[in-house]
Amino acid sequence: MMASQLNTLGFMKWFATTVGSSMTGWSWLSALIVLMLVYFYSHYGFASTTAHVTAMFPAFLAVAVAVKVPPYLAALTLGFFSALNAGITHYGTGPAPIYFNAGYVDQKTWWKLGLIVSFVNILIWMGVGFPWWKVLGLW
Repeated sequence: MMASQLNTLGFMKWFATTVGSSMTGWSWLSALIVLMLVYFYSHYGFASTTAHVTAMFPAFLAVAVAVKVPPYLAALTLGFFSALNAGITHYGTGPAPIYFNAGYVDQKTWWKLGLIVSFVNILIWMGVGFPWWKVLGLW
C-alpha cells in the first residue's frame, strides 16, 4: 500500500527526476555509492522489506541507469542491498518482531548492532564484491 500511495502521489517520479538531474556530471561510481547508501538506510522508514523494495527499487534503478551505472551492476547491488538491510531494525523483516517481542534483544541494542553490521556488510560488498564482479565480467 505504501508503494502504491507513493506512486499515486507522484513521489517516485519526482524522486527519480530530481535525484537524477542533481547527479548530472558525477562519475557513475560516485553516484552508485551515494544511491546505494541512501537506498540501504532508507529501509529505516519501511516496516517490511517488500514495502521498501516495491516503493524504492524501480526509482533507484532508474536513477542509477540514467547516470550511466552499468545496469546489471545497479540491479544486482540494489537486489543484494535489499536483503542486507533487512536486519538493521527490529521491524524490518519477518522474524525480527518475533525476536524483539520475545525480549531477546532490546531496541537500542538492535539498532546499534544493526548499524555496525551494516557498515561491515557495505564494506565487504563494495570493497570485495564490486572488484570481484568486475573480474567475473558482470560490468
